[in-house]
Amino acid sequence: MLLTYDPKHNIAYLRLHEIVGPVETIHLSDEVNVDIAPDGTVYGIELLNANEQLGGVDKGTLVLVNEEKGNRQEIALDG
Repeated sequence: MLLTYDPKHNIAYLRLHEIVGPVETIHLSDEVNVDIAPDGTVYGIELLNANEQLGGVDKGTLVLVNEEKGNRQEIALDG
């Protein structure tokens, strides 16, 4: 899994799988797109206006939590 953020265009992309074939982009809203394969595999989720979507709850910080181990890591999202 890979999360990228482009501050110039304010777009975040959560890649769940490498794209290996044809992709259909489903527009869920004005700010969320999902890339999906014909077999239903979700390749990734695109967030437009990302700083608004990612910055609301944790004050602009990406929080990664391993629930099993209780590990927590915080990464500031500069936007």
